[in-house]
Amino acid sequence: MIDDYLGELRVVAILRGITPEEAADIGTVLYNHGVRCVEVPLNSPQPLDSIARLRESLPSDCLVGAGTVLREADVRSVAQAGGQLVVTPNVYSEVITASIEHGLDVLPGFATASEAFHAIRLGATRLKLFPASTYGVAHLQALAAVLPAQVRVLAVGGIGAEQFKVWAESGAHGFGVGSELYRAGDTVSQVESKISAIRSALQ
Repeated sequence: MIDDYLGELRVVAILRGITPEEAADIGTVLYNHGVRCVEVPLNSPQPLDSIARLRESLPSDCLVGAGTVLREADVRSVAQAGGQLVVTPNVYSEVITASIEHGLDVLPGFATASEAFHAIRLGATRLKLFPASTYGVAHLQALAAVLPAQVRVLAVGGIGAEQFKVWAESGAHGFGVGSELYRAGDTVSQVESKISAIRSALQ
């Protein structure tokens, strides 16, 4: 379950644009600073290779998976690469069902109550409010009042570390963080500086 891997930072690192050659080094820096959940969006260069390298190089207490998963066939490819997590930008029945059948954690993206309850009926117990920044904390507060107690929501999209507290108080169980942690082409030292800044903001 993704809850077991969010770590003290409650963060899923979104490594959009990462290449296989840099994946292990970037992943190790994030791990050493407390990140325990990493996703490689499938619209990155050779994403399955990056997932495989991250899984090989990071300890077993780090969850590695794919983001921007849009097709059922991609779920099988992610599983074969060693991925353990499937993250989607939308509620797509076939992807959610296939992820569960393959024993993968699935984090479907949703915006409305209808989408949330559809994903829950399909078996999802963890959801991704996306894009969170355009809906706002009041939207999450209203949703939290009607969602089943066992369902957790992560806020993803346009949220910085300085906003984590108010989102957590409004019902967010964790956060997806992309460019604030990694942009395509960032060096190891740049990523280390970014994750250090996030840790400082949370203290």
